[in-house]
Amino acid sequence: MIIWHNPRCSKSRETLKLLQERGVTPVERRYLEDAPSLDELRAARDALGVSAVQMMRIKENRFAELGLSKDDEDETLLCAMAENPVLIERPIVFAAGRAAIGRPPEAVLAIL
Repeated sequence: MIIWHNPRCSKSRETLKLLQERGVTPVERRYLEDAPSLDELRAARDALGVSAVQMMRIKENRFAELGLSKDDEDETLLCAMAENPVLIERPIVFAAGRAAIGRPPEAVLAIL
Protein backbone atom coordinates (compact mmCIF):
# COMPACT_ATOMS: atom_id res chain seq x y z
CA MET A 1 0.00 0.00 0.00
CA ILE A 2 1.21 3.48 -0.89
CA ILE A 3 -0.03 6.86 0.26
CA TRP A 4 0.71 10.07 -1.60
CA HIS A 5 1.15 12.07 1.56
CA ASN A 6 1.60 15.68 2.60
CA PRO A 7 2.38 15.78 6.32
CA ARG A 8 1.26 19.44 6.50
CA CYS A 9 -2.29 18.45 5.43
CA SER A 10 -4.70 17.46 8.21
CA LYS A 11 -6.69 15.09 5.95
CA SER A 12 -3.49 13.41 4.87
CA ARG A 13 -2.36 12.97 8.46
CA GLU A 14 -5.80 11.70 9.50
CA THR A 15 -5.83 9.18 6.65
CA LEU A 16 -2.37 7.89 7.52
CA LYS A 17 -3.38 7.56 11.18
CA LEU A 18 -6.59 5.73 10.22
CA LEU A 19 -4.59 3.20 8.19
CA GLN A 20 -2.05 2.72 10.96
CA GLU A 21 -4.83 2.18 13.51
CA ARG A 22 -6.00 -0.68 11.32
CA GLY A 23 -2.56 -2.26 11.29
CA VAL A 24 -1.55 -0.99 7.87
CA THR A 25 1.81 0.70 7.43
CA PRO A 26 1.73 2.19 3.94
CA VAL A 27 4.77 3.39 2.07
CA GLU A 28 4.67 7.17 2.36
CA ARG A 29 5.42 9.06 -0.81
CA ARG A 30 5.78 12.74 -0.12
CA TYR A 31 4.54 13.74 -3.51
CA LEU A 32 5.50 17.42 -3.15
CA GLU A 33 9.15 16.36 -2.84
CA ASP A 34 8.93 13.27 -5.09
CA ALA A 35 6.43 14.37 -7.73
CA PRO A 36 4.61 11.67 -9.70
CA SER A 37 5.38 11.44 -13.39
CA LEU A 38 2.77 12.06 -16.04
CA ASP A 39 2.43 8.29 -16.51
CA GLU A 40 1.96 7.78 -12.77
CA LEU A 41 -0.74 10.46 -12.73
CA ARG A 42 -2.52 8.79 -15.65
CA ALA A 43 -2.38 5.47 -13.79
CA ALA A 44 -3.68 7.14 -10.61
CA ARG A 45 -6.60 8.68 -12.53
CA ASP A 46 -7.44 5.30 -14.02
CA ALA A 47 -7.18 3.49 -10.66
CA LEU A 48 -9.40 6.13 -9.06
CA GLY A 49 -11.89 5.91 -11.91
CA VAL A 50 -12.26 9.70 -12.05
CA SER A 51 -11.48 12.53 -14.43
CA ALA A 52 -8.28 14.49 -13.93
CA VAL A 53 -10.12 17.49 -12.52
CA GLN A 54 -11.63 15.27 -9.80
CA MET A 55 -8.16 14.50 -8.48
CA MET A 56 -7.08 18.15 -8.40
CA ARG A 57 -7.10 20.93 -5.85
CA ILE A 58 -8.97 23.42 -8.02
CA LYS A 59 -9.13 25.99 -5.22
CA GLU A 60 -5.35 26.01 -4.97
CA ASN A 61 -3.97 29.41 -6.05
CA ARG A 62 -1.67 27.74 -8.58
CA PHE A 63 -4.71 26.43 -10.50
CA ALA A 64 -5.86 29.99 -11.25
CA GLU A 65 -2.30 31.27 -11.74
CA LEU A 66 -1.84 28.74 -14.54
CA GLY A 67 -5.12 29.81 -16.15
CA LEU A 68 -6.57 26.32 -15.78
CA SER A 69 -10.26 25.53 -16.04
CA LYS A 70 -12.39 22.64 -14.85
CA ASP A 71 -13.31 22.21 -18.52
CA ASP A 72 -9.72 21.65 -19.70
CA GLU A 73 -8.83 18.32 -21.30
CA ASP A 74 -7.59 15.61 -18.94
CA GLU A 75 -4.16 15.61 -20.56
CA THR A 76 -3.75 19.36 -19.95
CA LEU A 77 -4.69 18.94 -16.30
CA LEU A 78 -2.48 15.88 -15.83
CA CYS A 79 0.49 17.76 -17.29
CA ALA A 80 -0.23 20.66 -14.94
CA MET A 81 -0.21 18.27 -11.96
CA ALA A 82 3.04 16.66 -13.11
CA GLU A 83 4.68 20.08 -13.27
CA ASN A 84 2.91 21.46 -10.17
CA PRO A 85 2.30 18.64 -7.69
CA VAL A 86 0.67 21.09 -5.26
CA LEU A 87 -2.39 20.70 -7.54
CA ILE A 88 -2.79 17.01 -6.70
CA GLU A 89 -5.62 16.29 -4.26
CA ARG A 90 -4.38 14.63 -1.12
CA PRO A 91 -4.03 12.08 0.11
CA ILE A 92 -4.33 9.34 -2.47
CA VAL A 93 -3.97 5.76 -1.26
CA PHE A 94 -3.12 2.88 -3.61
CA ALA A 95 -3.60 -0.81 -2.84
CA ALA A 96 -3.76 -3.86 -5.12
CA GLY A 97 -4.44 -1.88 -8.30
CA ARG A 98 -7.13 0.26 -6.67
CA ALA A 99 -6.99 3.79 -5.34
CA ALA A 100 -9.00 6.18 -3.20
CA ILE A 101 -8.76 9.83 -2.26
CA GLY A 102 -8.85 10.29 1.52
CA ARG A 103 -11.56 12.96 1.55
CA PRO A 104 -12.99 12.08 3.94
CA PRO A 105 -10.23 9.85 5.35
CA GLU A 106 -12.66 6.95 5.76
CA ALA A 107 -13.04 6.79 1.97
CA VAL A 108 -9.79 4.82 1.78
CA LEU A 109 -11.23 1.97 3.85
CA ALA A 110 -13.09 0.75 0.76
CA ILE A 111 -9.81 -0.39 -0.83
CA LEU A 112 -8.36 -2.23 2.17
